[in-house]
Amino acid sequence: MRRFAYPGKLLLRGQNGSGKSITTQNFIPFILDGDRTPSRLDPFGSSDRKMEYYFLGEGQQEESTGYLFLEFKKGDSGQYRTIGIGQRARRGAPMTFWGFVLTDGRRIGYDLNLYKEVGSKKLPYSKQD
Repeated sequence: MRRFAYPGKLLLRGQNGSGKSITTQNFIPFILDGDRTPSRLDPFGSSDRKMEYYFLGEGQQEESTGYLFLEFKKGDSGQYRTIGIGQRARRGAPMTFWGFVLTDGRRIGYDLNLYKEVGSKKLPYSKQD
């Protein structure tokens, strides 16, 4: 039997309804298969909240772009692979959705960012970027 060590840590803090349950229960399956159906995204199985809700809230934002990704490291070799999903929500328009794979060993947050710096702001890259 092979044992794996997972030295990473994840801390999720936020108000009720901010997406903590979604993240913990659906994050990995969603990245692996891209299924965004509301019943799949709600940890209680309802169809009340679409992905747009998590991006735009209840009228707080008109537009939002975000990324989810998983990084894999092969044993002690130091070889990294990353899979991810980018999404853009705009009020009144269908969400755009794209996937990506990094096979060259670059790591998000180390060698590659998912945003560009414009002055003092960090703006998420679009699908085209």
